[in-house]
Amino acid sequence: MAFSQQLINLFAALLLLIAFAMLSQRRILSLINLFAMQGLMLTTSTAIVAWSSHQHHLYYSAALTLIIKVIALPWLLHRLIRKLNVKWDVEPMINIPSTMLIGLALVVFSFNLALPISQLAGTITRSTLGIAMASVLLSFMMMITRRKAVPQVIGFLAMENGLFFAATSSTYGMPMVVELGIALDVLVGSFIFGIFFFQIRETFDSLDTRHMEKLKED
Repeated sequence: MAFSQQLINLFAALLLLIAFAMLSQRRILSLINLFAMQGLMLTTSTAIVAWSSHQHHLYYSAALTLIIKVIALPWLLHRLIRKLNVKWDVEPMINIPSTMLIGLALVVFSFNLALPISQLAGTITRSTLGIAMASVLLSFMMMITRRKAVPQVIGFLAMENGLFFAATSSTYGMPMVVELGIALDVLVGSFIFGIFFFQIRETFDSLDTRHMEKLKED
């Protein structure tokens, strides 16, 4: 196995480890830091793929990921939680041990699902497709098992990280126009989520999404 492929596998494993850490994390500040770290792993992995495969457009993808996922979005999220004075998410719908067990089952499912697909792929990153799919499912699980709005949004953003890594693993990334469009959508969506957080806080004096069920009853 080439040294570059070993590095790619290493950063893929770190990406999956961070996804598990995010799944078990209750402190929102640490969750944002883990999201930024996940973006950094994704940036480094994409740059290594660009260098080893001579796919120069991936350098732009790595730079875009660094600016948006490592710098801009974590800064925006840190600013939001300071203004909202939110530090903890102490009420997950499922306890942490059960969540981790379900996460392990999702990883096994992802590897089995990705195995026939990775055998058809011709990229040097085909062995990481299972990790990419597992990261998507773990992020989705984090999004649906949290009661507070901020961790749900971070789960959504982390799921987009996994989708980007899956695209890099299977086809050396998406066309640059598509990536720019997605990056713009993510930034605009983050600003909208920020406004949404403040509206929830002003209406219910809490960011717990269970309070929104009162709107159905009314």
